[in-house]
Amino acid sequence: GSARIGSAPPAPPLWGPDIPPANHPPGFPPAGGPPPRPVGFALRGGGAGAVHLDQLAVHPDHGRRGVGGRLLEAVCDHAASTGVAAVTLTTFRDVPWNGPWYAQRGFGVLDPAEWGPELAALVAHERELGIELAPRVVMRRVL
Repeated sequence: GSARIGSAPPAPPLWGPDIPPANHPPGFPPAGGPPPRPVGFALRGGGAGAVHLDQLAVHPDHGRRGVGGRLLEAVCDHAASTGVAAVTLTTFRDVPWNGPWYAQRGFGVLDPAEWGPELAALVAHERELGIELAPRVVMRRVL
């Protein structure tokens, strides 16, 4: 798993359309999938004036239907509602559903000089786990 910045709880998953709307997590639209199984999730942490997206995943049976985009926007909306300035993440630069996908959604690559101590520690931890920076990047979306 990835290191966490801060101790924010994970964002709730999107749930299937057969779950009554009263039981949907606040701010999350229903998505396909038999109840009560989630079809995707976003794991977030926070620190240094940003929310950090630790992980975003969508079940392959529900890919390319906008679930990941809705989860990402829910994380960004949550971050904005708490008054933080940005959402950060680390990802693979060249994998189409990683770096390029986030770039299409307003994230830009951060130069190492812009990381700050918490992101630098996260990158160091990823390297210790065997996840090399190249071709990984740190990205940020200013809210």
